[in-house]
Amino acid sequence: MSPAPELARLLDDLETYQGRDIAANLASAAAIERAARECGETVLQLRARLVQADMAQRNGDRSGAAQVFLQIHRQAQELGSPELVARSHFHLALIYNYLGDHAASLENAISAVEVLEEHASPGLRLMYLNRLANSLGDVGSIGAARERYLQAEQLAIAINDLTRRLMVLNNRAYTEFQAGELAAAATVVERMRVVAAALGREFLIIERDTVASIQIGLGEYADAEQTLLSVLDSPLWYEVHDLAEATLTLARAQRCLGALDRAQQSLDRSRTLGEERELTGIRVAVMAEQAELYAATGAYEQAFFEYKRYDAAREQLRSAQQEARAHTRQAMFETAQARNDAARYREQALRDPLTGLRNRRYVDDHLPAAVALAAETRSPLTIAVVDIDHFKRINDTLSHEAGDEVLVAVAQLLRSVQQTVADTGFVARMGGEEFLVVLPGLGAGQAAGRLETLREAVDRHPWQPVTGDLPVTVSIGATTTQGHDAPSTLLADADRMLYSAKDAGRNRVVVLPPAA
Repeated sequence: MSPAPELARLLDDLETYQGRDIAANLASAAAIERAARECGETVLQLRARLVQADMAQRNGDRSGAAQVFLQIHRQAQELGSPELVARSHFHLALIYNYLGDHAASLENAISAVEVLEEHASPGLRLMYLNRLANSLGDVGSIGAARERYLQAEQLAIAINDLTRRLMVLNNRAYTEFQAGELAAAATVVERMRVVAAALGREFLIIERDTVASIQIGLGEYADAEQTLLSVLDSPLWYEVHDLAEATLTLARAQRCLGALDRAQQSLDRSRTLGEERELTGIRVAVMAEQAELYAATGAYEQAFFEYKRYDAAREQLRSAQQEARAHTRQAMFETAQARNDAARYREQALRDPLTGLRNRRYVDDHLPAAVALAAETRSPLTIAVVDIDHFKRINDTLSHEAGDEVLVAVAQLLRSVQQTVADTGFVARMGGEEFLVVLPGLGAGQAAGRLETLREAVDRHPWQPVTGDLPVTVSIGATTTQGHDAPSTLLADADRMLYSAKDAGRNRVVVLPPAA
């Protein structure tokens, strides 16, 4: 008798398993893969690899998981296997969700449901419908998300699976909460309580966190605290991230309640978990809550400095996430689907997410070519470093949100002026409040006039709605070459001219002419 049916049954269980023991799941999937290979069951072997990649993703290796998902998606299409195609679409929906590409996530979630074979188990089908509902909620289609959650819940009811029914309801409650539909979210929570009672168990940590978040949104701070108090004594067979997140929510509830000492204790617990398990997102969120807690106790100076720490950590996290996404996308390039998307991903990797300008990576890749072209054609090239004067004062006096608005507006002014100057060249954000303008074909004299136009455009811009009485000006340092200098030398020369502009009183242009 062929072992294939038993292997398929074991895989069905793993694919819909809601437990948290990643190591056990990996071992089981690896054993199934070996057995499937020995009996020549290619589809089952690839399904087992999908499960292993899913466990790797949950363990933090998203780049490696993405590569496996895409490879198997291609193999599934070559094999003409609907069950494999559906499963790879399901996992791709999760990967694209992590990348922040909600449209691609939704597209794959829809395909997964459409391709899933008719004889697929109800448990598997409800998982796919739940994923689709989550993706719909992420793009703001709350009505369509509710329909899919309802379908998934009805499947759970049909097979009398209370555990998966509670999972679906928890996802729906959180989606309603994120959409700002607090009354609807609270109604779903009441249904969650009924199902949990039928299961004969209390809410899990992740479910308590959903409930408490909704209660905080409704101003029910004491209830939120009671919902989460027991998480401090919960066993660690839950994912630690869930415990750290719930403890942070508890601190928020206690702060809103005015129980500031208890809030600090909860926040310290969340911080410890974040540091011990290197949960960077939690550690950054803890800083923001600590700033709020300092302010609530009247320690405004500490709150200010903690918020500055949070802002710096948030920027660092944003950069790290962007880098992680770049690594994941790089893995995805190795498949046919990724190669089709390579141009789009490459463009995203070379742009600053805040301003939409080119970034430092683009400068490193393209400035040498611009310098080489100037040398080859014996034409002048001007590069200018533009720095916003007293930008720190804007951030510190107003807010980082106001600072971001200034950065975006200056970027637009730089880009519009640059585009009127030359068909080629580019503007890039080098980091912080510093920008680079590259102007091919312009010598020192022409460039000085054009850069003065650029400086005046910033100086005359109506900043009052954003910065009030604080002025916004730029200092510009520039250098001109015909391609005989190294890019690093040009950047250093432009920086020196920028410092000269700053020393001379700011809000001015200083251009270093080319060497004779």
